[in-house]
Amino acid sequence: MFSWLARAFSACLRPVRQYARMSKDDNDDGSDSPSTVDDALVWFRDLEKHSGGEFSFAVVQANEVLEDHSQVETGSDGVFVGVYDGHGGPEASRFINDHLFRHLMRIAQEKGSMSEDIIKNAVSATEDGFLTLVRRSYGIKPLIAAMGSCCLFGVIWKGTLYVANLGDSRAVIGSVRRSNKIIAEQLNREHNASKEEVRRELRALHPEDSEIVVMKQGTWRIKGIIQVSRSIGDAYLKRPEFSFDPSFPRFHLPDPIRRPVLTAEPSICSRVLQPNDKFIIFASDGLWDHLTNQEAAEIVHNNPRTGIARRLLKAALNEAARKGKRTYKELQKVKKGMRRCFHDDITVIVVFIDHELLGKRNVPVPQVSIKGFIDTVGPSQFRSFQEME
Repeated sequence: MFSWLARAFSACLRPVRQYARMSKDDNDDGSDSPSTVDDALVWFRDLEKHSGGEFSFAVVQANEVLEDHSQVETGSDGVFVGVYDGHGGPEASRFINDHLFRHLMRIAQEKGSMSEDIIKNAVSATEDGFLTLVRRSYGIKPLIAAMGSCCLFGVIWKGTLYVANLGDSRAVIGSVRRSNKIIAEQLNREHNASKEEVRRELRALHPEDSEIVVMKQGTWRIKGIIQVSRSIGDAYLKRPEFSFDPSFPRFHLPDPIRRPVLTAEPSICSRVLQPNDKFIIFASDGLWDHLTNQEAAEIVHNNPRTGIARRLLKAALNEAARKGKRTYKELQKVKKGMRRCFHDDITVIVVFIDHELLGKRNVPVPQVSIKGFIDTVGPSQFRSFQEME
């Protein structure tokens, strides 16, 4: 394992041209126009409609296999946005992409409403479903027990915004204040051991474990392994029957866990949208590694809606290139897998709020499901909400 890490680190230091995609379509002119983002690893939908406004969607792949999955679901009374940042492989994030929204629709229709409890139950059903899959697959594919995903999603339903989060993705709302100044407000708490409050919480929950969080390779990690304290999956840190033996050194714990080290309990907030609330940015941590909340909000506020998610991607990639002592053009040519030396997979979804449309009936908006990067479009189950009164 250590020799593999050494080779990977060495490869990151080699000239980027050794990994260049030999094509001539990198026509970046140095401007901030999203049209100049010409990158084989970027997927986007520049502007689409939802019942209360519009949205822009973009994804860039960095890993050999994309671990970010994402979706937007539009309906006559609302919109659903999901960003699922996987780790250890794409299986958990893909599972959430396929099941979370369905659970939410099923439970909401049974209850005839939307609420924080309904959202919590949908997350719980998704976690239970994935752990069942782990249990069935563990004998032939043991590493599935080390696969997990952060999970950030939001629902705008009849003028109320609900945001739920597990992990370190982030939702930021942009609101206009005096003199047309945009103010960025982070809506969710991040569950990452780099945060002092998260370390305090973990130590309080596990007073008997002096190594519940340890500094490793310059980063605070739970049990020296993982940074996020809440996730879907990561069964080996939640159920003792999925613990790894020493033949899996990366995931092996010296002592079996007595109770879950990670949880699937989401943090949830809700707010009635006000006229000065203009947009929400949902993004995986790959974006926030390079942009502050305020920087991202100002980019959205000061530029056209069309292509705004791509514009945010480009701003983050420009910063990643600068930190890596590369030009933006050089970074564009780096292949997947090697791109991870410079930045993470990044998903960005910007949802604009047009208050004159909120709550209106008979708004001609397609009821569609869009899955990011894999680029599948189909009818959305959001239409079942029409029956909820």
